[in-house]
Amino acid sequence: MALVTGGAALAAALVAPGAHAAPTEGAGVVSRDADGRGVLPGWRLTDTGTDARFRGLAAVSRTTAWVAGSKGTVLRTGDGGRTWRDVSPPGAAELELRDIEAFDGRRAVALAIGEGEASRVLRTEDGGATWTESFRNTDPRAFFNCLTFFDSRHGLAAGDPVDGRFRVLSTADGGRSWRVLPDTGMPAAQPGEAGFAASGQCLVSSGAKDVWLTTGGAATARVLHSRDRGLTWTASASTLPAGDPARGVFAVAFRDRGHGIAVGGDYRPDQASPKAAAVTGDGGRTWRQSATPPPAYRSGVTWLPYSRSAALAVGPTGTDLTLDGGRTWRTVDPGSYDTVDCTPDLGCWAAGEKGRVARLGF
Repeated sequence: MALVTGGAALAAALVAPGAHAAPTEGAGVVSRDADGRGVLPGWRLTDTGTDARFRGLAAVSRTTAWVAGSKGTVLRTGDGGRTWRDVSPPGAAELELRDIEAFDGRRAVALAIGEGEASRVLRTEDGGATWTESFRNTDPRAFFNCLTFFDSRHGLAAGDPVDGRFRVLSTADGGRSWRVLPDTGMPAAQPGEAGFAASGQCLVSSGAKDVWLTTGGAATARVLHSRDRGLTWTASASTLPAGDPARGVFAVAFRDRGHGIAVGGDYRPDQASPKAAAVTGDGGRTWRQSATPPPAYRSGVTWLPYSRSAALAVGPTGTDLTLDGGRTWRTVDPGSYDTVDCTPDLGCWAAGEKGRVARLGF
């Protein structure tokens, strides 16, 4: 009960009186009143000591989180972001890390993206003191984008289509070994269709077997759903912008097997994204456009803990909040973030360009 109450309080605080004040950024609150006093909890930027761009984020708790990004950079905190430890894999400076999944403060799995051998999976069991490469792609046609885990043993990695179908890797030992799944249960890809390695949320799971894969770049932006850990898939059209390599669904979040939110749009800053979010109540079989979507492209989304209706979406131009399950959104912070994640103990984190990592604070 205490956690449920806390989740409701978190959502309520984000729209507390004063929320319509002019927003500030980087000062530890979303907005300030006429006297300059903070009136809202908001993203509190932490000092990471790097300018790497972090598109990979694994929030473990209110105190513990991992981020992964450009120049092979991996950081870990165990004190709520007050200090960050550089635990980057040795010799990884040339790698582009776009996703990281962590089970606790010691065990994590990171994904490097790129064509051919640039796509790799790295794993640590000692908090990043040492890393083991558990997968290196040898197919020059393959390009992997995202990771997800159902539990501490079973997980998937998804990549762009090879021979007309999206390629999926599977692990049953916590990322120590991987195998390419057969593609017989995968629908044919559309011409030009691919995934976006923008936030580590183009492949997400809920429960023991359900997983969703997002796409773009083709005539229709789709969400693919598997009920059996990636063996068979069904594809559904979304309402998000499509018809261009820069448009599509960039991220999804599911609070259970049925209720999900999709965000995306056109990532080019000079292009509008008037339909940047959609919702589903049937596991992704059908999608409905948000009545009041975020005002611009969004690359990351997460449900607030223990809430059936509150969620956050982030992108280069700000953070948006919904209190009605994704039907309507309002901007609550102007700062640039690429990805966002929340934990059951009411810890919410965001990460993005120029070493930006923040935690939602009071």
